[in-house]
Amino acid sequence: MTGRRGAVLDAVLALLVERGAAALTMAAVARRASCSKETLYKWFGDRDGLLSATVRWQASRVRAGAYDRQRLDAGSLRESLEGFAADWLNVIASETSVALNRVAIGQAGTLGGAVLANGRFAIGERLKPLLLDARSAGLIAFDDAEDAFRAFFGLVVRDVQIRRLLGDDFTLDAGADARRAVDQFLALYGATKTPARTG
Repeated sequence: MTGRRGAVLDAVLALLVERGAAALTMAAVARRASCSKETLYKWFGDRDGLLSATVRWQASRVRAGAYDRQRLDAGSLRESLEGFAADWLNVIASETSVALNRVAIGQAGTLGGAVLANGRFAIGERLKPLLLDARSAGLIAFDDAEDAFRAFFGLVVRDVQIRRLLGDDFTLDAGADARRAVDQFLALYGATKTPARTG
């Protein structure tokens, strides 16, 4: 994604938060992003293509932690899982993700599929290599990577998305919530003792 396209997608996210999906036209995005409608059509095809690209852009903010697979140990596993979980919580609880999810609910056939593919499913594919490497290193034990990911998903996400969608403006401490989720995940799947972080 080029910097200019990223700026356009940031403009889409800002419009969604400020004015909702009804105001999201190619003309409005072009004005907000200071570009032509022709450029938008060339880059994204149509409004659905623009929204799908916006979903991918927002989901790209959740990154798997960098780690050395040859030196993966309990500490680096915990650090990677906590970083991933905290990023994930910050993204899904943001006003931009809430706005995107509200649009996706209303367009389950098109944008809803893009949210699933580039959100939950893509997140799983980013995390599973770490889970598999940790299993190979003897740090965690599971039979199926998808099942392990679903457990991690449930422990991290909990009811955060649905509460945000319903307008609950609670305070999120992503770091603390990530540590709690990782402690619980390692209690369920840890093959060796991975001490909880203190402080």
